[in-house]
Amino acid sequence: MFDIKILIELVGYLGSALVVVSMLMTSVKRLRIVNTVGSAIFTAYALIIRSYPTALMNLCLIIINIYQLIRLEKDEKKFRLMEGVIGAGETAGLLEYYEEDIRKYFPDFEITRTEECNRVFLVTYEAVPAGVLLGTYDGNNTMKVMVDYATPVYRDTSVGKFLYKYLPDHGVTKLVFSGGSGEHRSYLRKMGFIESEEGYVKEL
Repeated sequence: MFDIKILIELVGYLGSALVVVSMLMTSVKRLRIVNTVGSAIFTAYALIIRSYPTALMNLCLIIINIYQLIRLEKDEKKFRLMEGVIGAGETAGLLEYYEEDIRKYFPDFEITRTEECNRVFLVTYEAVPAGVLLGTYDGNNTMKVMVDYATPVYRDTSVGKFLYKYLPDHGVTKLVFSGGSGEHRSYLRKMGFIESEEGYVKEL
């Protein structure tokens, strides 16, 4: 018969593991969610073994995480969308700094290829670069995307949701993307892009 003490210990190890794993995540939102789950499991474990100070500490972590998650949902007003200059200023700095990471999602990306594009949009969070959209605008509301990238800290769909909400204010109501890694195509599907003969398409 399975020893209940072993099961209780496994619950404790699971909670601890999730808390540790959450600290390795670059996405703030994902970190908070995983940390909350881990803390909840560890709270249950602490109550079972009657370690009340540990249970109280983890309960406080749960409350803090939930508060921060709610705050994150209200943080849209801290995002800003602006049109950048290709090959200069913040656009060039962001693309150069994250070039290696960008290639993980867009294997064909090269800095020199940005000259093929005619429009670039930057998303900032409290003046800190959070994402970039780079592509070719056809002058008729459609933009063929070369790069749709969020920096690691903001890789939780918040940048994309904000970007797609406000792009129509800049005359872009249709995005078309082809290529990219499997991970990025998975992201596109999550964000409502539809696969078609043109590639992945999203009407805004």
